[in-house]
Amino acid sequence: MSDHSADSAADALHPLSDPRVLVPLALFALYVIWGSTYLGIRYALESYPPFLLAGVRFLMVGVLIYGFLRWRGMAAPTPLQWRNAAFTGVLLLGFGNGMVCFAEQQVSSGIAAVAVASMPLFAALFAGLYGQWSSRRETLGLMIGFAGVIVLNLGSGLSGSRLGAGALLTAAMCWAFGSVWSRRQQMPPGQMNTAAQMLCGSVALLAMGFGSGERLPAHPTLHATLALLYLAVFGSLIAFSAYLYLLKHARPALATSYAYVNPPIAVLFGILLAGEHVGPYDLAGMAVILLGVGVITSARQKRPA
Repeated sequence: MSDHSADSAADALHPLSDPRVLVPLALFALYVIWGSTYLGIRYALESYPPFLLAGVRFLMVGVLIYGFLRWRGMAAPTPLQWRNAAFTGVLLLGFGNGMVCFAEQQVSSGIAAVAVASMPLFAALFAGLYGQWSSRRETLGLMIGFAGVIVLNLGSGLSGSRLGAGALLTAAMCWAFGSVWSRRQQMPPGQMNTAAQMLCGSVALLAMGFGSGERLPAHPTLHATLALLYLAVFGSLIAFSAYLYLLKHARPALATSYAYVNPPIAVLFGILLAGEHVGPYDLAGMAVILLGVGVITSARQKRPA
């Protein structure tokens, strides 16, 4: 039996381990869950300061996953894997998520999602510098998606400060570079990669928080605490694990396409839960974004001759 036939037989016996099943599920988790986390961060910020909010969130989940994996007998990361996980975790979680939380003190959850949607363009640029340029169709999809984000922003009526905009741009660039860089490094295997990045990222976030004078609230509201738990379980445990899986099993343009879907999802959650208004520009922007994602997902990865 050939290797290809053996792989096909293994996939048939274990359909839940088949990337053809897991990649769409992971994309769905990123599209919907991460689209909702912008509003979740807004609610949690009612009681928790931004960097400590992100630090506590990732520390809880990181300790939980790491402890469970070690209890199951999985080996701890090697020193090299810890170094790579620390660098990636600081970029993705420390600067990527931490700056989004910081920015949402001054800008709305919708504008935060719109600004972060520039991330796939940075990811495509960084991947190109490593010699992995996007295909023509993927590039077309990226440009269509970004155009849709601009249309969405024209009708949103959202405004933000220069400091908030700078923080969001920094978040998008750090997240993009960390994602591209980690694909070429020796990372911890499976879920241990998630745990290691969260532990390292949470240390950086807690240091940034306490170092800047933040303090945990003595009497947080129930509303904010429930939002924090939602961010930890769904945004970190489920969605971040799905993202790391996609980085290994999907094309960069597809793995980062969630950034274009998150803005309309964030707007929809704002309508349903916060009573925000949607206008014709919002609807047009969402349609263009979905078109761009369709172009990206329909692109085929080039195979070597």
